[in-house]
Amino acid sequence: MGLLDSVLGAVMNQGQQPASGEAGATGLGGLMGMLASNPQLLQIATGMLGNDGEHGGLGGLVSKFEQAGLGGAINSWIGGGPNQPVSGEQITSALGAGTISDIAARLGVAPDQAAGQLSQMLPGLINHLTPDGQAPAQGLGNGGDLMGMLGGLLQKR
Repeated sequence: MGLLDSVLGAVMNQGQQPASGEAGATGLGGLMGMLASNPQLLQIATGMLGNDGEHGGLGGLVSKFEQAGLGGAINSWIGGGPNQPVSGEQITSALGAGTISDIAARLGVAPDQAAGQLSQMLPGLINHLTPDGQAPAQGLGNGGDLMGMLGGLLQKR
């Protein structure tokens, strides 16, 4: 957890929080503020996106979103254009109610709240982890690699 603590510490020291009522993941500051205020969400996200995660990494998530009819949304997050928004209900459709319930239990919130948090965070996070506008063929790496990438994003600020 040392790397997680250092990333979160750097974020919190930046002093930037998303504006109330704003989609927190619209900019890097908002995204990092959202993750800093909920470190469990950061752990869940890196677990979902990491090649060593239970969802098959970014490629696995793309497949799940495509199967749920949301391929255009997730591909917009990877691509260079604007991020297409998704609702918490759409996140639940893509990931499955069981997965969302498990995430909610880990976060200590209701399933609809967990899905809503993911719908606000995933577009910006995936966008910032794919700065070249495409998913790397080998995936984003394992969870530790992703934490390093997030630390690199903080350094650029």
